[in-house]
Amino acid sequence: MPFPTDYKYTKEHEWIKADGKNATIGITSYAQESLGDLVFVDLPKPGAEITSGKTFGSVESVKAVSDLYAPVSGTVTEVNGELATAPEKINKDAHSAWMVKITMKDPTELNSLLSASDYEKFVAEEGGR
Repeated sequence: MPFPTDYKYTKEHEWIKADGKNATIGITSYAQESLGDLVFVDLPKPGAEITSGKTFGSVESVKAVSDLYAPVSGTVTEVNGELATAPEKINKDAHSAWMVKITMKDPTELNSLLSASDYEKFVAEEGGR
């Protein structure tokens, strides 16, 4: 399962795509496969502050509820409203079904995240390959 190389990844299976101070966040295809069919997504409202390493929402599948962890700190500027009524879009294409868009407080926080190849190794070590 190829992971987009222009994204950064967390060990909690979120991805982030940065563009200057702006960034888009979602969960990886590995995460959605592990969770199974998603039935509900709980996301923060625009204007909410998220903090690197802290929960900012959750996803619920037929198997379990999983917290979402912020890869970096910032302010939510947009939420993917489609996911409120169609969370299965994440199952169809997790790497394009974004959850929130943020303005990052400190883009250097990206340096502590995993590259696509490092994330792929991490997933393989977790037993995902």
